[in-house]
Amino acid sequence: MKMLKILFGLLAIGLWQGGMCAVHAEDAAYVVLGEGRTAEARLITQAPRCPDIVINGRKRQMQARALPATEPQRPTQSRPEFSKPSVFDVRVCEAPLPAGIHSAAIGGHRLPVRKSRLERLVVIGDTGCRLKAADNAWQACNDPAAFPFARIARQVAAWHPDAVIHVGDYEYRENPCPDDQAGCAGSPWGYGWDAWKADFFTPGAPILRTAPLILARGNHESCSRAGQGWWRFLDPRPLELHRNCNDPAFDVTGDYSAPYAVDFGGGAQIAVMDLSHAGGAAISQDDPRFAAFTDTYDRVAAMTKKARFTFAVDHYPFLAVSADEKTLALFAGNKALISTFGSRNPYLMPEGVDVLLAGHVHLWEQVSYRDHFPSQFVAGFSGTQEDTVPLPARVPPGIEPVPGAVIDQFSSWIDGFGFMTLERTGENRWRVEVHDGEGRVVNRCRIIGRASVCERATVAAVR
Repeated sequence: MKMLKILFGLLAIGLWQGGMCAVHAEDAAYVVLGEGRTAEARLITQAPRCPDIVINGRKRQMQARALPATEPQRPTQSRPEFSKPSVFDVRVCEAPLPAGIHSAAIGGHRLPVRKSRLERLVVIGDTGCRLKAADNAWQACNDPAAFPFARIARQVAAWHPDAVIHVGDYEYRENPCPDDQAGCAGSPWGYGWDAWKADFFTPGAPILRTAPLILARGNHESCSRAGQGWWRFLDPRPLELHRNCNDPAFDVTGDYSAPYAVDFGGGAQIAVMDLSHAGGAAISQDDPRFAAFTDTYDRVAAMTKKARFTFAVDHYPFLAVSADEKTLALFAGNKALISTFGSRNPYLMPEGVDVLLAGHVHLWEQVSYRDHFPSQFVAGFSGTQEDTVPLPARVPPGIEPVPGAVIDQFSSWIDGFGFMTLERTGENRWRVEVHDGEGRVVNRCRIIGRASVCERATVAAVR
């Protein structure tokens, strides 16, 4: 009888553990923030079913967002021989997290829950390892110095942010590493789970354990690239038929979503815009993107009326200064965004937008304008092969995204990896710090309304 009790006890423990479905090392558990104060727990797992989640001590079943599947090879931005089917041999589970909860856990793994007021934020972007045949770009993904996202993620976690904002471009391993490139030898490639895991979920694990995520979509997550994984893993909205980027016939639908605003509390918010397939050329009015992007402008304008301070985030910079890689000539702005948002407002952004956050350019940058325009920060410096084209300490007169956009303050950091922090110091004031890959502060800035200024105009490369 005693032995039967032991056996029944062991069976009960096994069933209970099976129901809890403990989080294993190869699983990824994290929290994404959506509209208002909504939040959702996500789990990527190879378990045969979705486990329970425990919220404030009460257990509930997670639901399947996406089932394991191999999606047939579809047209991508690479040549067919450099593309392949996307293998997702994992299950993605989700569960909404009610506002105001104090704890959530999956299989004993504690999740970071959102605070009612977000005061300390980290901004990262362009975090993946660049393997791109078209550019003959073969970043040494196996070298932590050449691909430092894991180290940066540890430093971000050590800063203990209330949330982490990612400005896009998570998955860069689009083509196979050539045999003569030892630095990336054996790297997963393509757009399946193995490449996503290697590029974002494994090196970024310290961030996932520490803070909820506010996620913007990059051009590398468009449907012709890693859009399938974007929809499975990261977008905070429901995964719907024809929005999953599996069928190129529906890429117009899969490549765009309406903006939403995440409430920071205390009258501040961030408007998250999906402009990931904007490109750099002007967009004509008969292009589907024109209607989508002007609708984004209208929706963001309405959002700003509900807050006293608004950040807006997308992947492409509206107001940054860049240099041509071949000629080194300076230019400002993005023609695709100017042609669409500029049709609504010559100043490109609604008056209620105070600060723009973006990536795409692989550096850190700050620009503040004399009148009418929000400040622009670029944080595309958190792992991807860096841009090294020099920028001046002062931008010469006449370099303007649109006529009349006169630059008042400018700061940049070229050829350095790191992350940016935002700390609220008042109703419309924020302290900005730029950190290198070891967490050291290399520049400090202040945001006051739409204006910003930094201590250093340029930051020397830190090695």
